[in-house]
Amino acid sequence: MARILLGLLAILAVTSVGAQGAYAQPAVQAFSIESDEGTALLERLREGGLVMYIRHADTSGQQCDTYNDSAGREGQRNISSMGREQAVELGKRIEELGIPVEEPILSGPVYRARDTAELAFGVERVSVTDSLLADDYSRGRLDWVLSEHRRLFSEPMAPGKNRVLVGHRTPAQMIFGSVLSGTSLPEAGVMVLAPRGAEGSDLLGVLEIVPAINGGNPPCL
Repeated sequence: MARILLGLLAILAVTSVGAQGAYAQPAVQAFSIESDEGTALLERLREGGLVMYIRHADTSGQQCDTYNDSAGREGQRNISSMGREQAVELGKRIEELGIPVEEPILSGPVYRARDTAELAFGVERVSVTDSLLADDYSRGRLDWVLSEHRRLFSEPMAPGKNRVLVGHRTPAQMIFGSVLSGTSLPEAGVMVLAPRGAEGSDLLGVLEIVPAINGGNPPCL
């Protein structure tokens, strides 16, 4: 128990983002739920009151975004067949682990995020919002998109439920800086935050509730 508590204290020390933004810190690592640090985070999530920011599922072997709005889904980098299975498994594991979630689940409109959310939690439980747009789809609204991410990260949650957001890595990197560099937030990884209202949010750590595929950061084609 002491080792787990020490691990949690180490996680809590990772970074805090408030009105002034992030300060430089070493990159965090993604913890499996079997690790001491992962176990500590899981216990916190079971109590509720936190924010789960899920990066979309695996995109191995998929084309790069074309940014052609008229092409719809066909113009985007989508989740792979393995990613679809990974998303379903993620939702199943969250339920099995007894992690309480607030509804609706919030997802960005880019299909790799939206498909991940709907496969994991069910279409009827998901609300799609531009607040969770990918940075490169923001079309001149990047400042607003980042402001909305910060708001959703920091708005207080009552105990007993966790806010679930499904989106993309880069907006989180823009907010938290160097702590999320490299493979810190793999595809299907779950960033766990403690919302602090006007003071921002604390990044408690990153969980791999389901295993990353192909290292969690595959290139597009």
